[in-house]
Amino acid sequence: MENGAAKPVIVAIDGPSGTGKSSTSKAVAAQLGLRYLDTGAQYRAITWWMVTNGIDIGDPSAIAAVAGKPEIVSGTDPSAPTITVDGVDVAGPIRTQEVTSQVSAVSAVPEVRARITELQRMTATSAERGIVVEGRDIGTTVLPDADLKIFLTASAEARAARRSGELKGADVHSTREALLKRDAADSSRKTSPLAKADDAVEVDTTALTLQQVIECVVTLVEEKRAAK
Repeated sequence: MENGAAKPVIVAIDGPSGTGKSSTSKAVAAQLGLRYLDTGAQYRAITWWMVTNGIDIGDPSAIAAVAGKPEIVSGTDPSAPTITVDGVDVAGPIRTQEVTSQVSAVSAVPEVRARITELQRMTATSAERGIVVEGRDIGTTVLPDADLKIFLTASAEARAARRSGELKGADVHSTREALLKRDAADSSRKTSPLAKADDAVEVDTTALTLQQVIECVVTLVEEKRAAK
């Protein structure tokens, strides 16, 4: 199929940590000639900025007051996504445990979500050939009019095994506990909680290989694009 002739398609992929969202989203975007946006990295980036600048993470009003300050830029090439804050490459620093442990608190602040959501919408609408956007509230809040919404799920055990593999030998049990704690924080927050959109296609990845998940999503996107 000639990609150049394909209509642009906006794909929202949501789901909790450890379901294979990032790997799937990047691979699908690369295969179909689409851009790619990791929205979680943007929340990590603003969290990194707050931590680096000594903002009190326990004080939502302090976070809200400076939410507009950092300049966050996401590169959307699926084969080499980038993220900078005020011109500094933060792809590595945003993955530290210090940032990971505080991102839910920062993400829960409405002013932060409003700022990052606006950034995400601008990125999605400016992608000429379409984009795969992955996160937790893309189909419900950020891009409710996305052409295709996919919600990835997996058992807590499968997710912990994958995540501890990524974290190079981390204890599976403690990883599982951390994931469930993060789920609870993300699902119960007042502003844009983790939730499956009514019109999303749910894909349970527990028993699937990454390649099978990618093939499944690629098929869904191609069907949607053919129907446009």
